[in-house]
Amino acid sequence: MYLLEIALGLAGLIAGGELLVRGAVAAANRFGVSPLLIGLTLVGFGTSSPELVTSLEAALAGSPGIAIGNVVGSNIANILLILGLAAAVAPIAVAPKAFRRDGAVLALVSIAAVAVLLGGRIDWLTGLAAVAALAVYVVRTYVAERRHHTAAAAVYEAEAESLPAPRIRLSVALGLVTGGLVLTVFAARFLVSGSVTLATALDVPDTVIGLTIVAVGTSMPELVTSILAARRGNSDVALGNIVGSNIFNLLGILGVTAMVQPLAVPAAILALDAWVMLAATAVLLAVAVSGWQISRLEGSAMIAAYAAYTAWLIVQV
Repeated sequence: MYLLEIALGLAGLIAGGELLVRGAVAAANRFGVSPLLIGLTLVGFGTSSPELVTSLEAALAGSPGIAIGNVVGSNIANILLILGLAAAVAPIAVAPKAFRRDGAVLALVSIAAVAVLLGGRIDWLTGLAAVAALAVYVVRTYVAERRHHTAAAAVYEAEAESLPAPRIRLSVALGLVTGGLVLTVFAARFLVSGSVTLATALDVPDTVIGLTIVAVGTSMPELVTSILAARRGNSDVALGNIVGSNIFNLLGILGVTAMVQPLAVPAAILALDAWVMLAATAVLLAVAVSGWQISRLEGSAMIAAYAAYTAWLIVQV
């Protein structure tokens, strides 16, 4: 039964996230929102909606291991698995000007997140500070790109163009957003309930389930977006999607979740997974600036690293 709950939860999260993004983009177009702002917000943030709802549901259900493991595990999977797969499909060209700023922000945010995790608890004030930092980042980036249309702006606009933009009435678009939110919430409940039951049945910490099944499952929108972008030759969109999603995961998802329900950090995440996340981010930065391209070989190495990490988690259970 719990396997069915997990399967239904993952399917519902993917479908709900898709409806939410489609409706949000259609509504944004109806309101005349610029492609720059759509790309800056709806791509990275919209594809992270499954992680947000799942972490909130897990925190409220008293499962901080799943709530935090989902975020940390998603960031690891986004870089090593999803970006690795995208690079294996087609080498990813890195736009230097676009990556320097956003890559630096991701590095700072990742270091700050690990420092907060080492404190053993994420309270509501820390969550509020994280959400405020995310808001400042989005606003400053938008204002800067509007004044000086740089390579980064071109990437954000390309991300907006990669999103499905059905021409539908505003009422239908808002209906899609509402339906997507409702489906995502109920799907998250199924996923968290099934995951907790699975952890109990297998006698493993729920943190392991959060870092693996839940993290990869909720990252499916990023996987689809990145693979499609790579196949279409829009490799910079694949990279921008991952960087934006990871920033939002750490500031937005952990921040909002902690504001709603303060989180105790599991010891296992402090011992290994937070450092793997930081190392994966460092690898991304190093590979991206080395020749300003992520090759197929480097992508394959990233996939192998993710496989080794997952195998280690399973062996340690």
